[in-house]
Amino acid sequence: MHPRPTGRIITPQRTHFRRLAESAEIGTVTRAQLAGLAQSLTCTGLINATESHLLVALINTVPAESFGPFGRPIVFKSNRQLAFEIGRSVSRVSRLLSRLFDAGLVTMRDSGNYKRYPIRSGHGEIMGGCGIDLRILVVRYTELDKLVRQAQAEKRDTDAASRRYRGTLRAVRYALSTAEQHSDRTLRHVGARIDRINVLIRAAGSASSRMLSRATALLERLIDWLMRLPITAVEAQETGKTASPRLENGIHKRNTIPKIRVHSNSKWPSPNADSIPNSACEKSLGPDRNEISQAQNLPKPAVALQDVMKAVPILQVYGLAPKSWAELARNMPLMCRFAGISEDARTRAVQQMGEPQAAVAVAITLEKYSRQEVRSPGGYLRAMTNRASVGELHLARSVFGLAARNCQQELRRDCF
Repeated sequence: MHPRPTGRIITPQRTHFRRLAESAEIGTVTRAQLAGLAQSLTCTGLINATESHLLVALINTVPAESFGPFGRPIVFKSNRQLAFEIGRSVSRVSRLLSRLFDAGLVTMRDSGNYKRYPIRSGHGEIMGGCGIDLRILVVRYTELDKLVRQAQAEKRDTDAASRRYRGTLRAVRYALSTAEQHSDRTLRHVGARIDRINVLIRAAGSASSRMLSRATALLERLIDWLMRLPITAVEAQETGKTASPRLENGIHKRNTIPKIRVHSNSKWPSPNADSIPNSACEKSLGPDRNEISQAQNLPKPAVALQDVMKAVPILQVYGLAPKSWAELARNMPLMCRFAGISEDARTRAVQQMGEPQAAVAVAITLEKYSRQEVRSPGGYLRAMTNRASVGELHLARSVFGLAARNCQQELRRDCF
């Protein structure tokens, strides 16, 4: 048998690139433009520096007039000569050419004896040949140049977002160190959130501009939140007064908020209840079980995404504003990180409830954790998952219950 019966590997993608190279309009792009493009392609991640070096050497090998009308930009140098020019081994050059072929930056045609040579016409013009064809670069020049520009714009945006993030991080840490009027527990809670955000950004390595912008917005919200924090419940019990979040130095007496009627039912839910009627609502994992049992016979409206956003304002504090259920599900891993929920707990919740309901359950857990109503977010989510497995999980009541509590708090602020 022939020692090399198969020759170069031909894939459908390589065949497509060969056909694409045949449709090139030579003369639309100059050699200088292609050389500059080859040097800039490393920023896109399409090729590395060594492959870019080889591609530039191939482009400079072809005469400039070969990229003009009726030209044939084909390289006939051997791998040995190319290896000498770029300072690599022959086998390395062979692998680099295969990678460039797979990336659609060159196409190659081999002769029967694997030699590279041109085919000339009677007037001495190159009509074709077996070698390294660069016409694919002419065809894809606009596409590749767009990729380079996008990568450069993303780099500029990332640098700007990174500078803004570092400045905001310093600002929020300074605000935390000067907030002496708040309790140590509150300051530790806010400081832990700041450290968690910073750890996530560092763990991401080269974070994107979008991720940095979201982290910056979150830190800015934490600054605002820190500046408007009321005094703790212990201080309120000692003084009998509570600081108004709408006034910097004002105080007001506690008032009882009137109970709000839900729908047309004659029963009145408690203002501290976590539940309002719904088709799928969880039983409270804490107190107020009697109120939940009273609300089970109420009408069962459907849950909308806007109801979830009203019930879980902590998502806006963290810079998460999903516009659809799919986006809320995509933000679920990030919400789990903020709440400290393990990957195993999240996976089990998704398997048992499905992504939309699991995302709502995680959002509810994050909201209650931020209110310091839940000490173990992972255990709370696992308990909800266990209730879902026996058909006792009803999320919508918690959604409407949290929304009602937020509404009552807004009314309290407006009244005082």
